[in-house]
Amino acid sequence: MKKLLVVVDMQNDFVDGSLGTAEAKKIVANVVGKVKTAKQAGDDIIFTRDTHPADYLETQEGRRLPVVHCVKGTKGWEIIDELKPYAETIIDKPSFGSLELMETAVRGKYREIELVGLCTDICVVSNALLLKAALLETEIRVDASCCAGVTQESHEAALLTMQMCQIEIKR
Repeated sequence: MKKLLVVVDMQNDFVDGSLGTAEAKKIVANVVGKVKTAKQAGDDIIFTRDTHPADYLETQEGRRLPVVHCVKGTKGWEIIDELKPYAETIIDKPSFGSLELMETAVRGKYREIELVGLCTDICVVSNALLLKAALLETEIRVDASCCAGVTQESHEAALLTMQMCQIEIKR
C-alpha cells in the first residue's frame, strides 16, 4: 500500500492573488520541497483546486465571502507556477471539502495520507476530516510547516481541531 500526498489549493489567488497572504507566500518553498520528496519516493500526489463559476458572488459561499477568487479558467484559479510541473492529478472542488478526493483515497487503499496547502482553517481541515471519517485505520497527517491559514490564530485553531480528531500534526 502506498502513501498519498494531498496538495490543497496551492493556487495563485490564495498565494498572491485576491485572497493571498504573506503566510501563504512563506510556505511555498516548503510545499515544493514536500512535493519533490514525495515524487522521488514514488508516492501518489493529488492536487486539489478550488473552483468557482463566474457568478461566484451569487452563490451561498460568495455571499458569505464576497471576494471573487478561483474562478475557473482564470490565472487566479491556476496552480502556482512553482508547483505546476508536479500537478499531474488535479481534483477540482466546488466546496471546501472534496467528496471526490475522499472517494479516490478510499479506492487507493493508502496506508498514509499527508495534507499540505491552503487554507489550514478552511479547506485543509475540511478535507482532513473527510479523509479521517472515511479511512479510520489510515494514518492521516498534516504538515503544519506546509500550511497557512487565514490568520495565524485560525491556523492554530484548525491544527488543534484536527489533532483532537486524531489527525497527526507534524510541526
